[in-house]
Amino acid sequence: MNKKTLVIGASINPNRYSYVAIKKLVANNHKVKAVGIKEGVIDGVKIYTSNKLFKNVDTVTIYLNAKNQEMYYKYILELKPKRVIFNPGTENPFFEQLLKENNIAFERACTLVLLGIGEY
Repeated sequence: MNKKTLVIGASINPNRYSYVAIKKLVANNHKVKAVGIKEGVIDGVKIYTSNKLFKNVDTVTIYLNAKNQEMYYKYILELKPKRVIFNPGTENPFFEQLLKENNIAFERACTLVLLGIGEY
Protein backbone atom coordinates (compact mmCIF):
# COMPACT_ATOMS: atom_id res chain seq x y z
CA MET A 1 0.00 0.00 0.00
CA ASN A 2 1.35 3.43 -0.94
CA LYS A 3 1.85 5.70 2.02
CA LYS A 4 2.47 9.35 1.23
CA THR A 5 5.54 10.09 3.29
CA LEU A 6 7.17 13.36 4.26
CA VAL A 7 10.87 13.15 5.08
CA ILE A 8 11.93 15.94 7.43
CA GLY A 9 15.66 16.56 7.57
CA ALA A 10 16.17 15.51 3.95
CA SER A 11 19.67 15.83 2.57
CA ILE A 12 21.24 15.47 -0.88
CA ASN A 13 24.30 13.94 0.79
CA PRO A 14 24.31 10.22 -0.18
CA ASN A 15 25.97 9.39 3.15
CA ARG A 16 22.90 10.56 5.11
CA TYR A 17 20.18 8.17 6.16
CA SER A 18 17.49 10.59 4.98
CA TYR A 19 18.93 10.35 1.45
CA VAL A 20 18.91 6.54 1.55
CA ALA A 21 15.38 6.56 3.00
CA ILE A 22 14.06 8.72 0.15
CA LYS A 23 15.60 6.37 -2.41
CA LYS A 24 14.15 3.27 -0.70
CA LEU A 25 10.71 4.86 -0.26
CA VAL A 26 10.64 5.74 -3.97
CA ALA A 27 11.85 2.23 -4.88
CA ASN A 28 8.98 0.83 -2.79
CA ASN A 29 6.46 2.97 -4.70
CA HIS A 30 5.60 5.38 -1.90
CA LYS A 31 4.78 8.99 -2.76
CA VAL A 32 7.54 11.02 -1.15
CA LYS A 33 7.80 14.67 -0.21
CA ALA A 34 10.84 16.17 1.49
CA VAL A 35 11.84 19.17 3.58
CA GLY A 36 15.44 20.07 4.37
CA ILE A 37 17.89 22.90 4.81
CA LYS A 38 19.14 22.84 1.21
CA GLU A 39 17.13 22.44 -1.97
CA GLY A 40 17.86 19.52 -4.20
CA VAL A 41 16.33 16.52 -5.94
CA ILE A 42 16.69 12.82 -5.11
CA ASP A 43 15.16 10.31 -7.52
CA GLY A 44 12.66 12.92 -8.69
CA VAL A 45 11.77 14.05 -5.15
CA LYS A 46 12.24 17.78 -4.68
CA ILE A 47 13.58 18.89 -1.31
CA TYR A 48 11.75 22.01 -0.15
CA THR A 49 13.36 24.48 2.24
CA SER A 50 10.04 25.81 3.49
CA ASN A 51 7.23 24.10 5.35
CA LYS A 52 4.89 23.34 2.48
CA LEU A 53 1.45 22.13 3.57
CA PHE A 54 1.14 18.83 1.72
CA LYS A 55 -2.26 17.13 1.69
CA ASN A 56 -3.02 13.59 2.83
CA VAL A 57 0.33 12.82 4.44
CA ASP A 58 0.22 9.34 5.93
CA THR A 59 3.66 9.26 7.55
CA VAL A 60 6.22 11.84 8.62
CA THR A 61 9.67 10.34 9.12
CA ILE A 62 12.12 12.51 11.04
CA TYR A 63 15.87 12.74 10.56
CA LEU A 64 16.63 15.63 12.93
CA ASN A 65 17.72 15.59 16.56
CA ALA A 66 15.21 16.72 19.19
CA LYS A 67 16.49 20.30 19.37
CA ASN A 68 16.28 20.79 15.60
CA GLN A 69 12.73 19.41 15.54
CA GLU A 70 11.30 22.33 17.54
CA MET A 71 10.76 24.53 14.47
CA TYR A 72 8.65 21.74 12.92
CA TYR A 73 6.23 20.97 15.80
CA LYS A 74 3.42 23.23 14.61
CA TYR A 75 4.00 22.29 10.97
CA ILE A 76 3.74 18.56 11.61
CA LEU A 77 0.66 18.98 13.80
CA GLU A 78 -1.00 21.03 11.02
CA LEU A 79 -0.31 18.24 8.50
CA LYS A 80 -2.25 15.80 10.72
CA PRO A 81 -0.33 12.71 9.55
CA LYS A 82 -1.50 9.27 10.60
CA ARG A 83 1.89 8.61 12.19
CA VAL A 84 5.32 10.04 12.88
CA ILE A 85 8.45 7.90 12.86
CA PHE A 86 11.32 8.92 15.12
CA ASN A 87 14.38 7.32 13.53
CA PRO A 88 17.33 6.34 15.77
CA GLY A 89 18.82 9.42 17.39
CA THR A 90 15.69 11.53 16.88
CA GLU A 91 13.72 10.40 19.94
CA ASN A 92 11.85 13.32 21.51
CA PRO A 93 9.60 12.66 24.56
CA PHE A 94 8.30 16.25 24.55
CA PHE A 95 7.16 16.09 20.93
CA GLU A 96 5.82 12.56 21.41
CA GLN A 97 3.55 13.94 24.14
CA LEU A 98 2.34 16.72 21.81
CA LEU A 99 1.56 14.12 19.15
CA LYS A 100 -0.31 11.99 21.68
CA GLU A 101 -2.39 15.03 22.77
CA ASN A 102 -3.28 15.60 19.10
CA ASN A 103 -4.19 11.94 18.45
CA ILE A 104 -1.29 11.35 16.08
CA ALA A 105 0.38 7.97 16.35
CA PHE A 106 4.15 7.79 16.63
CA GLU A 107 6.82 5.18 16.87
CA ARG A 108 10.50 4.99 17.60
CA ALA A 109 11.68 2.95 14.68
CA CYS A 110 13.95 2.95 11.65
CA THR A 111 12.28 3.70 8.33
CA LEU A 112 14.95 1.72 6.50
CA VAL A 113 14.44 -1.36 8.67
CA LEU A 114 10.64 -1.12 8.39
CA LEU A 115 10.94 -0.99 4.61
CA GLY A 116 13.45 -3.84 4.61
CA ILE A 117 11.22 -6.21 6.59
CA GLY A 118 8.00 -5.21 4.83
CA GLU A 119 6.48 -3.57 7.92
CA TYR A 120 6.39 0.00 6.66
